[in-house]
Amino acid sequence: LEVGGTVEDQGDAFGDLGVLFILIVILVYIVMATQIESLLFPFIIMFTIPFAFTGVFLALWLTSTPLSLIALIGAIMLVGIVTKNGIVMVDYMNLLIERGSGVFDAVIAGGKSRLRPVLMTSFTTVLGMLPLAIGTGAGSETWQPMGIAVIGGLTCSTLLTLFIVPVLYSILVNRAQRKEREKAARLAVQHQSSNH
Repeated sequence: LEVGGTVEDQGDAFGDLGVLFILIVILVYIVMATQIESLLFPFIIMFTIPFAFTGVFLALWLTSTPLSLIALIGAIMLVGIVTKNGIVMVDYMNLLIERGSGVFDAVIAGGKSRLRPVLMTSFTTVLGMLPLAIGTGAGSETWQPMGIAVIGGLTCSTLLTLFIVPVLYSILVNRAQRKEREKAARLAVQHQSSNH
């Protein structure tokens, strides 16, 4: 048996989009790593992307919308939109730590200070996609899945970004600082022993 016609075309298109998604994730990671000058922080920021996809599939399931090519394009668009919220929070937390704050204080202050910008950018995108998701005009069923996918993914990832990014940030930065302190202590001990 061989599958052909529209199903075959759809399979090819889904495969192409999968490759595109992987490329986009790699490119976004590289850009963030060069801008932030760290390999750790882009990982923290991009950790919210899987949760965006959870929101996409949940929204499609709740609205009984089939997973189409347009819905997947909406999901891929989310990679850029979702990481923006994480960048806003992590960048501010880094700034506070550079100014001498403790990790815990920086996470609390960063979360409080960046709550409004994160919610504002998410709400504006969700409200902008609402007419597309509700669309009742001729041909609206073509673009409707994109609106639903973006709204679901962005809502889910925004709510989780506010909790997951600070938690991950505090765990990983605390661990990195502890390793640095241990390294400094070892070097000090070696220095003392070489002086004796």
